[in-house]
Amino acid sequence: MKRLAASILLGVLSVGCSVPAWAKTRTSGMSQNRDSRKAEKKQQKAMKKYAKAQRKAERKMLKTERKNTRYPARRY
Repeated sequence: MKRLAASILLGVLSVGCSVPAWAKTRTSGMSQNRDSRKAEKKQQKAMKKYAKAQRKAERKMLKTERKNTRYPARRY
């Protein structure tokens, strides 16, 4: 009888200790997922900013090129 009670108690304690560990890993996984989403969003924002700067530089280069184009003088 004592062995049966001891084994039941041991089983209950082992299940009771494993539940908080499972909950802890679950919440840390969720925070990692949130952190990865946050990092991905930050990366996308940086890429958009870089692309915008590249477009602006290209427009400026084309404008400068148009302004510096000289046509030969007309001879009539």
